[in-house]
Amino acid sequence: MGIGVLALVLSISIAVSVGAIAVPMGTVWGVLANKLSPDAVAVDWSAGREAIVWDIRFPRALLACFVGAGLAMVGASLQAVTRNPLADPHLLGISAGSAFGAILALLHTGLFIGSLTVPLLAFFGALAATLLVLAVSQFASATSADRLVLAGVAVSFIVMALANMLIFLGDPRATHTVVFWMLGGLGLAQWSQLLYPLSILIVCGIYLWLNARNLNAMTIGDETAATLGLPVARFRLSIFVIGALITGVMVAFSGVIGFVGLMVPHIVRMIVGGDYARVLPASALVGAIFLLWADIIARTIMAPDDMPIGIVTGLIGGVFFVWLLRRRIG
Repeated sequence: MGIGVLALVLSISIAVSVGAIAVPMGTVWGVLANKLSPDAVAVDWSAGREAIVWDIRFPRALLACFVGAGLAMVGASLQAVTRNPLADPHLLGISAGSAFGAILALLHTGLFIGSLTVPLLAFFGALAATLLVLAVSQFASATSADRLVLAGVAVSFIVMALANMLIFLGDPRATHTVVFWMLGGLGLAQWSQLLYPLSILIVCGIYLWLNARNLNAMTIGDETAATLGLPVARFRLSIFVIGALITGVMVAFSGVIGFVGLMVPHIVRMIVGGDYARVLPASALVGAIFLLWADIIARTIMAPDDMPIGIVTGLIGGVFFVWLLRRRIG
């Protein structure tokens, strides 16, 4: 974890430093020092570079950390309660539900409660998709772990079709922005909005970590967990709701970013083992680092244009998914 924290700090430094206009790392941390304590460092940089560092790149890097950490923790938790290593908010349809709610707010309902409208409708969309997955699995008698993921994939296709219909029926002038948002991106990060994903990450992350022992029990099986006094159905539902809340808020601010929740928990378990008291914080840390580097790639590979970060995570995640399938079959 100590090495991971150092890697995270270094990754943030590089993420803020690189871009269409390169900024030395000394300037990056000098700007930060002066913002935390005025006149702590002698100013030898221009106002333009300070604006780039403080107003654009630092919020973007922090949002990448919050989104990566949140999606990774959701993926780890879902893999425990479904006992399926392929479980992921993207594959279970939760991300699609979040996208549907956010698109509904952006193109049709308007921001009727201000800046909270998109996160709120994204959460309700994610929650509705989650409940729909559970309903479909019960209707199809697909209660096994593998079939639950298949039900999620089916619901994801349906919900994304409905989301595409909302785009088709919406204002054509806003379509380009929404389509770019659906591919995932962190370019709209602002200091004033970071409080929402950070608050949800802290509150829900603590809840998941406090239930690490219950998540460990769920990985063994429902019967074993029930003999330990755990209300299995209620606990699984609570994890789905928490997952929908985290995913909904993160998707509202970053767009649809897939495969983070699938890849990161597997990498983490190879390093720290299967105890969720270690898996959850390590997943948050590795998820933050992974999404930071995915954003660095997205910003530099086609500089000065930004490639949607969802393309980068999709390419990496698709290859990882194939490797994981081969590993399970083998």
